[in-house]
Amino acid sequence: MNHIVTVQDAVTAFADFMEPTDAELDAIEQEMPVILADVDLLDAQIITLDRTPTEVDERRIRRARRRALAARVALVNRTAGASLPGGAA
Repeated sequence: MNHIVTVQDAVTAFADFMEPTDAELDAIEQEMPVILADVDLLDAQIITLDRTPTEVDERRIRRARRRALAARVALVNRTAGASLPGGAA
């Protein structure tokens, strides 16, 4: 039996439009603290999936949740400050 393979995947796999632009990479770099904080929160939550959370687990989740919120606030403040020229009126 011969498998039918599309040629388009081989042709477009390395096309220029498939790569992220510099602006997209910059946006990812700006969001990286939020991404890492969310990963830490998920790690803390995953630890407690198969057992009853202890007091230490609950503290770890609370700290991770606060770090994730703080990272989001910092990102919003950075982007809001960058998009409003001239400051507040």
